[in-house]
Amino acid sequence: MSGEAREEAEERVVAVIGAGTIGLGWIALFLGNGLTVRVNSRRADAPRVVAEGLCLLAPYLPDGCADPAGFPGRLCFEPDLERAVADADVVVEAVPEDLELKRALYERIGRAAPARALLLSSASALDPDDMGARMADSGRLVVGHPCNPPHVVPLVEVVAGGRTSEAAVEEAVLFLESVGRVPVVLRGPAVPASAADRLQAALLREAVRLVREGVVTAEELDRVVTHSLGLRWAAVGPFLAFHLDGAQGGARGWLDVGASGRLVERAGQAYGSTTYEEHVRGRDARQAAVLRALAEVSGHG
Repeated sequence: MSGEAREEAEERVVAVIGAGTIGLGWIALFLGNGLTVRVNSRRADAPRVVAEGLCLLAPYLPDGCADPAGFPGRLCFEPDLERAVADADVVVEAVPEDLELKRALYERIGRAAPARALLLSSASALDPDDMGARMADSGRLVVGHPCNPPHVVPLVEVVAGGRTSEAAVEEAVLFLESVGRVPVVLRGPAVPASAADRLQAALLREAVRLVREGVVTAEELDRVVTHSLGLRWAAVGPFLAFHLDGAQGGARGWLDVGASGRLVERAGQAYGSTTYEEHVRGRDARQAAVLRALAEVSGHG
């Protein structure tokens, strides 16, 4: 994250609605990036839950984050929703995936939060227009769906509704980048499943089939993934991995037979400007780094 982006983040007050698994990850991430965080939760024991959660999560925040010793000075709790969002720059909602609950919540947030406030929902299977149906103006409501745990995994899928303004989407991307996340804006009908969830579901279906048919055990299947696809995709992703598997011919070397020419063309557009050798060096350096990091963690227990 650039110094300028970090400064922009630190000037903001973020209200986090919900102190469950996702909410706790957001709270840790925002505090680690120097923001003032106001937590709103229906739980009477929210301060204890958050304190215990921060002790567990803080050691795994990205390098360069603030010292956890300073977190209490920038953390407060406000059980009243309207007061919690009254002067917030960003409202991050992380309550259960219940449409009626979220509609009622955003109706109140829409009236109480400043007109300038960015509203980010952590929803994974709900449309912003549906969640904001009772708001006078739902144009500032954007889905920012994180992967779990959000303080560790950088990806956040950004989804706009039909009424969401382009400015809100741009602001969401900038805000997420300012706290070290990697936002990807999904286009088209992104819900009811996010891109990451769809990929995970497809792989899991085949994994279940292989184990059920006795091809491999569950433990062996995990080893297949962690020692091949997981490693490769962590380094370069499936399309660049495919592109490099075609050697000098790129993706076309693999996909010529029966493949869509448009898909091959897109892979070439995305990766053809860099030489094969440069891609290979980058891939191998990343894969080696992942293996070294895994070995180091395994060595600690």
